[in-house]
Amino acid sequence: MLGFFERLVDPFTPYLETDTPPRRLWPFLREYIRPFHRIFALTTVTSAAVALIEVGLIWYVGRLVDLLSNGTPADVWMAHGAEFLVAGAVVLLVRPLLAALNTTLLHNTIMPNFGTLIRWRAHRHVLRQSVGWFENDFAGRIANRIMQTPPAAGDAVFQTFDAVTFATTTLIGAGAVLSSADARLVLPLLVWLVLYAALVRWTLKRAGPASKAASDARSAVIGRVVDAYTNIHSVKLFAHHDREISYAKEAIETARETFQVEMRVVTKMDIMLTVLNGGLIVAVTSWALYLWFHGQASVGVVAASTTLVLRLNNMTYWIMWATTALVQALGIVAEGMETIAQPVTLVDAPEAKPLHLTEGRIEVREVSHHYGRGSGGLDRVSLTIRPGEKIGLIGRSGAGKSTLVKLLLRFYDMEGGQILIDGQDICAVTQDSLRRDIGMVQQDNALLHRSVRENILYGRPEATEAEMHEAARRAAADGFISSLQDSDGRQGYDARVGERGVKLSGGQRQRIALARVILKDAPILVLDEATSALDSEVEAAIQDTLYGLMQGKTVIAIAHRLSTIAHMDRIVVLDEGHIVEDGTHAALLASGGLYARLWNRQSGGFIGIDLKEEAAE
Repeated sequence: MLGFFERLVDPFTPYLETDTPPRRLWPFLREYIRPFHRIFALTTVTSAAVALIEVGLIWYVGRLVDLLSNGTPADVWMAHGAEFLVAGAVVLLVRPLLAALNTTLLHNTIMPNFGTLIRWRAHRHVLRQSVGWFENDFAGRIANRIMQTPPAAGDAVFQTFDAVTFATTTLIGAGAVLSSADARLVLPLLVWLVLYAALVRWTLKRAGPASKAASDARSAVIGRVVDAYTNIHSVKLFAHHDREISYAKEAIETARETFQVEMRVVTKMDIMLTVLNGGLIVAVTSWALYLWFHGQASVGVVAASTTLVLRLNNMTYWIMWATTALVQALGIVAEGMETIAQPVTLVDAPEAKPLHLTEGRIEVREVSHHYGRGSGGLDRVSLTIRPGEKIGLIGRSGAGKSTLVKLLLRFYDMEGGQILIDGQDICAVTQDSLRRDIGMVQQDNALLHRSVRENILYGRPEATEAEMHEAARRAAADGFISSLQDSDGRQGYDARVGERGVKLSGGQRQRIALARVILKDAPILVLDEATSALDSEVEAAIQDTLYGLMQGKTVIAIAHRLSTIAHMDRIVVLDEGHIVEDGTHAALLASGGLYARLWNRQSGGFIGIDLKEEAAE
């Protein structure tokens, strides 16, 4: 039976994605609530019905006292026996059924599915953000907001139905019960309600910002802690254990201070509520007794009124805590929105079509990109790479090599100019189709925390087992893969490689990354220091593989080790965002320019750090 309720809403139901989600809280939540409209309406009805039955039971206790006070047991049973049986049936059957329906809708339909829906859609939205967007934040903080926002939104919904709806109905019912006995009994309740509403307003006004500040502080703690864990090798290498402890302590102390502010609000609220509830109990009970003393109310009215205000006394603490929890949950959601509701700025054009790659011709036309700083990056660079041509790209750090590659992959939108592939503007084609046709091996290839098999198949998930093994063999990775074993006993291709591949050496990670690109077999190939992490013996073993991999492809190879690109069709030299030389290895050596001086100085090694001084000599 519970399975039926669990399947009433599909959290993965299709929806219309938007690049610009609402930035205000209610419109933001409204989009997630849409699939739950009918369920929320039914839950509201059942919550109200359960509350009315609870108030009705208190009213009936008063009636029961009056009935038992007016006659012998035999007379009372004779006159009201059927009524007692009906009341018992309501308590035994109707009340449990309504409560069970309400509880099941909340716990089995709404709570698991609502949080899942938000987490799923939030993750989809965040994954659509650009590489630059991720580079501007902590991965830990992003993940924390994705994880903490859904349960907070679920708590807000739960409190709305479990407390707010129930409490509102109970207050209305209490007013009706008191007024039915004597309208004057409602006056203390109304005065209390006004003061209680003022207290709630006071609490919410302070608890909301305090909760958001505390949530922000917790996210900062998580961001700093995850940053240290992610870079644990650097922490240990530089012996900065104490520095990282102090760095985290600063954020933890801020989190403590913000939480203290939040708790001060709660303490003040609790004290004021106790005083307020004491006044309600005394006022209503005293007035009921006054009416009884003057013969204007029965004993049942006194009993029902007293029971009712005692019930309200207990419930108001719960309501206040629930309301505070609701505001705290909404504060966490608001903090999460700072990540989840950020617009996706790097998007496909409205009429974008898949890239139709025929030859692999790349044209860079007057491209500029300075990362919004006005300097650095590339400045009006033009370059044409013919189909199947292999070029080497060199330059000192900051010359613009990586920027050019990132723009080619459209990790950023260029600030000026145009890049064409086979005559198609890369900004006019879909990003996925563009990147499917470009294979890239980087200097620092971070692997997924999954098995070796999954990491290699990431290049082409539909590849066969035989094709995967062949790619590993060509990358000279099959030898060490067979000897791998993780902490859970998984071996070979099933072994997990650890976060970012930390369980493997740099050379092993690089060879798995090479196998992944070999398996992808894209017509455009980018090699960014592809062999820098390999020792000379392994590099020599896979050079033939790399040369074979380049055949028939348009290739851009970035290297500091000039000997690895000397065989390229052309070599392009970048300096301070401009192309300063372009030609074959032999032609550039003969011209005696910057490349020739670098080659002579390096003698097959690496480019020196101070290129400006070298160029000036």
